[in-house]
Amino acid sequence: MVEKESSVYLFIGQDSFSKDIQIKKIKEQFLSRELEYFNFDTLYSKELNRIDLQERLLSLPLKVKKRIVIIKDAQSLKENIKEFLLNYVKNPSPKILLILDINRYNPKDEFIRHITRYCKTFRFREPLHLDAFTLSRYISPRSADYALRILHQLLKNGEKPERILGGLRYAWGKDTINSLERRKRLKTLLNCDLDIKTGRLKPDFALEKLVIKLCGFQKSSG
Repeated sequence: MVEKESSVYLFIGQDSFSKDIQIKKIKEQFLSRELEYFNFDTLYSKELNRIDLQERLLSLPLKVKKRIVIIKDAQSLKENIKEFLLNYVKNPSPKILLILDINRYNPKDEFIRHITRYCKTFRFREPLHLDAFTLSRYISPRSADYALRILHQLLKNGEKPERILGGLRYAWGKDTINSLERRKRLKTLLNCDLDIKTGRLKPDFALEKLVIKLCGFQKSSG
């Protein structure tokens, strides 16, 4: 039975965006922005060796409760590291929060099957569906970086700027924001549309400017 204050987390699934959101929440719980650099490590299974991993797990946190160590693609770890981790998770360091990130759960994988007994497990079943409605939900000061990531992914997926603007306009019509906030958003959106259509700004840059400004509105109105 996994304890609530587990020092080992297991992420299972392919939804990297939702995983990043969960990691952000964990960082906010245990780390400060000023000291994150000293207390957060991202390791990749293909590049990882046992000595490096042991050094990270032995390092003490700097002025925070825990250090966070995340191993990406943990299902692809070398056998000697898997063996080490199977022993480590039975008695993990209380000063380290270890996150093992795997893409898919294979019930025939003995490493994953055994290690789940000692981990707090988070399942991310499906990739987050990204559209303008998703973007509108993340327009806030605390989620500005994620809003920009969603925007960049939408553009990378081939979404047209006019469809993004239209989706935002429609989403705000369904939202419960006050009329003053809605008017401010719509005015900013119309200015963005004008910047794109007149060629004053490239579409990508105009949309980035729009998202940043909208997040600023929420901050100033709070």
